[in-house]
Amino acid sequence: MVKAVENLLKRKITGGRRKAARSRRAYERDRYPAETTIGEDEIVIRRVRGGNIKVAAKSVQYANVVDESKKVVRVKILGVAKNPANKDYERRQVITKGTIIKTELGLAKVTSRPGQNGVVNAVLVKS
Repeated sequence: MVKAVENLLKRKITGGRRKAARSRRAYERDRYPAETTIGEDEIVIRRVRGGNIKVAAKSVQYANVVDESKKVVRVKILGVAKNPANKDYERRQVITKGTIIKTELGLAKVTSRPGQNGVVNAVLVKS
């Protein structure tokens, strides 16, 4: 998504619009957030600045959870219990870093950024 050049535009004293002196640069491009939800695994691969690749998870079904014995287990995500980043995300079941998710093992706190690296890593939370 390339936004219009809204912040490059200036206004005349009369309120009229001036034409932008330049267009948006490649490094000024932005895009919608991934907003990872629960569902069939869907990954989006994006080319980002410097020719690097960013892997974003649009929807995930499983999380890598560290249990009490420090063992990593792949478990199914049942739902979102709490998302301190945004109340609306909580209602829409969006997973971000810091989200408390319901898993088959219990509640777990997400430690990775699924919209940035494409996986959900979590640690069990004692309730």
